[in-house]
Amino acid sequence: MTVEEIAWEFAGVFDELDASQINEMLAKNVPLETLGFFTEYAEQFGKVEGIAGDSEKRLPNLMVIGYLMRVLEERLLEDEEPSV
Repeated sequence: MTVEEIAWEFAGVFDELDASQINEMLAKNVPLETLGFFTEYAEQFGKVEGIAGDSEKRLPNLMVIGYLMRVLEERLLEDEEPSV
C-alpha cells in the first residue's frame, strides 16, 4: 500500500468509530507518555508559531493521527516482509 492509500483507509476506519472505540484504540496503540508528549509539544509549537484558537487545540490530535498512521504503516511493512 502507498502512504496515500494508508491515509485513506485510516480515515475511513477512524470515521466509523465512536468516542469509546477511539479511546480504546488509543489505549492499545499509543503509550500514555506519548500522548503527554504530543500535548506538551503541540502547546509549545502553537505558541512559537502563533497558532491559536481551535487550530491550536487540534494540534495534539493531528500529531496523534500522524503517529497512528506511522504505526499502521510499520505494521503493514512488517506483514509484507518474507518469513525466513
